[in-house]
Amino acid sequence: MNKYISEMIGTMILVLTGCGSIVFAGNMPGTVSTGAGALEVAMAFGLSVVALAYVFGGISGCHINPAITLGVYCSGRMGGKDALLYMIFQVIGGILGSAVLFILVSTGSHAGFTMAASNGFGEGEMLQAFIAETVFTFIFVLVALGATDKKKGAGKLAGLVIGLTLVLVHIVCIPITGTSVNPARSIGPALFEGGSTISQLWLFIVAPLTGGLVGAIVWKVISHHSDKQL
Repeated sequence: MNKYISEMIGTMILVLTGCGSIVFAGNMPGTVSTGAGALEVAMAFGLSVVALAYVFGGISGCHINPAITLGVYCSGRMGGKDALLYMIFQVIGGILGSAVLFILVSTGSHAGFTMAASNGFGEGEMLQAFIAETVFTFIFVLVALGATDKKKGAGKLAGLVIGLTLVLVHIVCIPITGTSVNPARSIGPALFEGGSTISQLWLFIVAPLTGGLVGAIVWKVISHHSDKQL
């Protein structure tokens, strides 16, 4: 049970810190040089993953992302029951993190332009958003699988590698969708934000999971060929 609780707490902290950087420090629409920009938000998400990896990595592997869990499952590193429970507890953690943000916004004067930093896309931009979320999740999961591989991975530096990759992914993808690459990060905020974010939520579930699946397939193929060459 400890690993499931770790995934829940880790995802809660990721949403609380990453999305919190948008809610309380994000740029207000139409303003210049006010609050955190894309780079600062990207750093908030990436640094959260770095910190959490070294806290929960030895307990659960610190997936804190259903797309990562799907990639790990499809690469044969964990069983189906564990994968399903990981995803459930990750979503619960994302909801808890969003709940804390919602309470903070609702009980004080320090608030940003969004209640929970949900993901979204503009009219006519659905295809662009789907491609972006799929491709950048693919990159993120591929790096995560490679960095944590027992034979070819980055060892104790894996958490840093994965966190910095998340920073990179956010820098590029924030202008397109606000960057999800993590269904649990999107579900919680959407539930508290409401409105059009609910109708768009499917994309931020399907696209990251698709990217995670492709990432796992590609890693299995290239790592298998690498083993043959060795």
